[in-house]
Amino acid sequence: MAPRTLTRAAVAGLAAVALLGLAACGSGFDESGDTAQSSGPANLQILIGSSGEAETKAVQDAAAKWAGSTGNTATVTPAQDLTQQLGQGLAGGTPPDVFYVDATRFADYASVGALEPYGDKISNTGDFYESLRTTFTYDGKLYCAPKDFSTLALQINTDLWAKAGLTDADVPTTWDQLTATGQKIKAKGMVALALGDTRDRIGAFMVQNGGWLMSKDGKQPTADTPENLAALQYVKGLLTDGLAKYPKQLDAGWSGEAFGRGKAVMTIEGNWIKGALQNDFPNVKYKVVPLPTGAKGQGTLSFTQCWGIAAKSKYKDQAIKFVEAMTSGEQQMAFATAFGVMPSRQSVREQYTAAFPADKTFIDGVAYAQGPVNAPKMDSVLRDLEAGLQGLTTGDPKTILANFDKNAKAALGGS
Repeated sequence: MAPRTLTRAAVAGLAAVALLGLAACGSGFDESGDTAQSSGPANLQILIGSSGEAETKAVQDAAAKWAGSTGNTATVTPAQDLTQQLGQGLAGGTPPDVFYVDATRFADYASVGALEPYGDKISNTGDFYESLRTTFTYDGKLYCAPKDFSTLALQINTDLWAKAGLTDADVPTTWDQLTATGQKIKAKGMVALALGDTRDRIGAFMVQNGGWLMSKDGKQPTADTPENLAALQYVKGLLTDGLAKYPKQLDAGWSGEAFGRGKAVMTIEGNWIKGALQNDFPNVKYKVVPLPTGAKGQGTLSFTQCWGIAAKSKYKDQAIKFVEAMTSGEQQMAFATAFGVMPSRQSVREQYTAAFPADKTFIDGVAYAQGPVNAPKMDSVLRDLEAGLQGLTTGDPKTILANFDKNAKAALGGS
């Protein structure tokens, strides 16, 4: 499964829609400052979107350790559907105290006052990577502490690479080289690149060309620009020339599956591909290199979550102390070892790369990574964009970008 592609389909759940609808009708999120606070021992309820048994156990163990040392109680519950359960809790006025917030949902929750903006109360917030801090900043406030992150890189099947007669000199570091290498691979009767048909993959080309979909403050759509147009035109050229193919064209559910099955020599995925290949295609030999640069240099995308605290929690002080413990460098390294995430604190970067040298390319990418669209009410706008990108082979890049700006302006201007 593709963690950052397939799970997003469930993001726009009815519970989240209900949350925003209630907020628009005056549900009282912004009155959460009146919530009576308890100074005694807390009974923290923590809701997580777990990747599996290893993550659930690691977070539960860490929470139990914190609770035991502080005299509090901390109950960690892995959600069946985090967006739905969290949305229901927030809309119903009975949210968990602490919960995972995906970057794609952050602006929705922050914009209606559902989140406590506690970011400046965490020690050494400057130690979190800047791009991650930016992702969880809304109206100038750092709302929540980044939990961990992932980035995109280029994976190369080394056996197929050699079969195509390629050497290290052919590893593409620019768009022109990606095209040239792709043509050599195509000449050997193989597909060069399996490319996900979403903004979470194609968007990296926009960043490499100096563009993106939204302004840094999330207030203005910026899709319809020459930089983004050139990026989409380049990707369309890869597709129409047969140098790149979408997963569905390769009878695969996501690019990692196509890559694992040997349907393409290269793919663009995040560090989650390591576990997926180990589990499903353990015999595939590959290496990871940075994404090729565009006209404006290096660019990749980052995917992250933060530790959200409910604005209506009556244990805010204790919840902040819990998050402080969960985001310490020592604890982040423990999580990295337990279930493969990359720490959000720069201070443990060298320790992480020493322990996991194969992930160095991914963690280096945070220096030039772009986070997701950071504006509320964008679900339908982004779905429309995805539909356009899925039809990019025969579609008009200019129209796709102009439609995004038009739809985004309407969404941001609405109540």
